[in-house]
Amino acid sequence: MTGRAALALLASIALIPAAAAQPVTREQAMRAAIHPVATEAAMREWLGRVPVTRDWPPDFAETLTGQAPAYIVEMSTAPGCIPCADLWTKLGSLGRRYGWQIRTIGGQEAMLRSGRLGLPWVGHPVAWVRPVSDPNRIVPIAIGTDHAPNLARNLYLAAKMLTGVKPAVGVRGMAKFTGIVGDPTRPNPSKRGH
Repeated sequence: MTGRAALALLASIALIPAAAAQPVTREQAMRAAIHPVATEAAMREWLGRVPVTRDWPPDFAETLTGQAPAYIVEMSTAPGCIPCADLWTKLGSLGRRYGWQIRTIGGQEAMLRSGRLGLPWVGHPVAWVRPVSDPNRIVPIAIGTDHAPNLARNLYLAAKMLTGVKPAVGVRGMAKFTGIVGDPTRPNPSKRGH
């Protein structure tokens, strides 16, 4: 094979994947961003891929402690949801440390909130911050569980957004939700052994 023929063959091989590549659909992108887990090991494996926040603004602790009385964190949960238990534990610890109230809401309310914000429903858990006195002003802080430092960062950003910081700044900083959610397909106990 001449050098020119080899070069032409390599060029044609290199172009095949580009020609065969198809645009990614919204559904494919959503599936790629959602990670249903059914075991703690699977959850830890996905969390191991998530970067942890390490840089804090100078007013971080002051803002979280100072804003705590004005806001509440509400999260969705489901029975047997391992990421829900993980998120609840981490938010509870942050709540005790900074004085934030944490409570659960029902799945129906969670789906309505997601719909109002134009978010696709991906499963439990999802967490929001809202002013204690206004149930209609909500900011999502977690879609799936996350590392505690990332959740603390999102609490801080939500407090800033709800007190007037330009939303684009907060949204850009908070746009990295993990999507580590509970596996909705649990085996039916009545069908075991069949």
